[in-house]
Amino acid sequence: MDLVKKGQKIMMSNYQPFPVVFETGDGVYLYDIEGNQYLDFTAGIAVNALGYQDKDLQEALKNQIDKYTHCSNFYYNEPCIEAAELLTKLSGLDRVFFSNSGSEANEGAIKLARKYGFLNKGEDCNKVISLKQSFHGRTLGSLAATGQTKYHKGFMPLIPGVIHVEANHIEAIKNAIDDNVCAIMLEVIQGEGGINPLEQTYLEQVKALCEAHNIILIFDEVQTGIGRTGELFAFQKYGIQPDIMTLAKGLGAGVPIGAIVAKEFVGQVFTPGDHATTYGGNPLVTTAAKVVLEKVSKRAFLDHINTVGEYFEKQLKALVTQYDFVLEQRGLGLMQGIAVSLPVKEVVKKALANQLLLTSAGSNVVRFVPPLIIEEKHIDEMIDILKRVLKEVSDEN
Repeated sequence: MDLVKKGQKIMMSNYQPFPVVFETGDGVYLYDIEGNQYLDFTAGIAVNALGYQDKDLQEALKNQIDKYTHCSNFYYNEPCIEAAELLTKLSGLDRVFFSNSGSEANEGAIKLARKYGFLNKGEDCNKVISLKQSFHGRTLGSLAATGQTKYHKGFMPLIPGVIHVEANHIEAIKNAIDDNVCAIMLEVIQGEGGINPLEQTYLEQVKALCEAHNIILIFDEVQTGIGRTGELFAFQKYGIQPDIMTLAKGLGAGVPIGAIVAKEFVGQVFTPGDHATTYGGNPLVTTAAKVVLEKVSKRAFLDHINTVGEYFEKQLKALVTQYDFVLEQRGLGLMQGIAVSLPVKEVVKKALANQLLLTSAGSNVVRFVPPLIIEEKHIDEMIDILKRVLKEVSDEN
């Protein structure tokens, strides 16, 4: 395919794309340039929350393009203010900073927590506790917070002051806390690390430690946010509110946007010059965010995610009982995974050959993060293909 060959020649090789070129999408399906249909259970890695060709999103973006797309943060724009107001109203937090990606949001959250520590505890209060198997991004700051050494190789030294401890072990965090810890940063469900949900009691204990030691609690909801788990934000599923929350992925439903959302006491420590972005919060991307927030926050939409998510979980658990090589079901809502004893990359590759889009997480987990508009019939279609794929890979190994 000429386009694939051109891409391989001129693009940097930090990605290894599959040899397929997509041209259009509709609902939960993508179509390549040859007209082949693919069932999408990847959604641009949990980005395309509304699927493809959502009419409300398309119309809003087209209308904004006809007005203007960017003016810089020297000036206010209406879509930005409206999207920020929605985020504060829906989260119960107070201040918003829009960025362009999840990595940037996490980078800014670390800066915000360090500035708070500096102002309240002194210049040495800059340590961040993160969890092993976490993933927070690939910029040097967010990469330092990422608790997977395989991503660090070749990029040392990372920013200092980040401590990684075992997830769901509260004593590990207690032992890491001292007067110089400014923040604890975690994913409510570890995404790229293997779809690993944190325990309710553990999160409650972490929250109590943060309050007792004046430590900022940061929830990275880049993947779990925007309805993915059955509530608008995963912290609402657990009933534990962070001091800072980071968002991206589904927030723009395909338009690049990230956000830091914070309580007033920490959000107000940023002053002019502390942190900035040229593109963040421009009227085009925040128009998308406003549409997404308005649609996904509706109770009927969230109820749909919970209903379909329960059905999905049941079908995946059935695979665990049906096949010896399917070891475990993990996840919540429409953020699901199965641990397998098969080569997971071969499963993903074979799925593509069967016109099903999947991705992996961790070393042995097949990850499912479909569009939030998915229906039970699409899950049935996916399970039928997946069974065929798993059997083929098992027979070959």
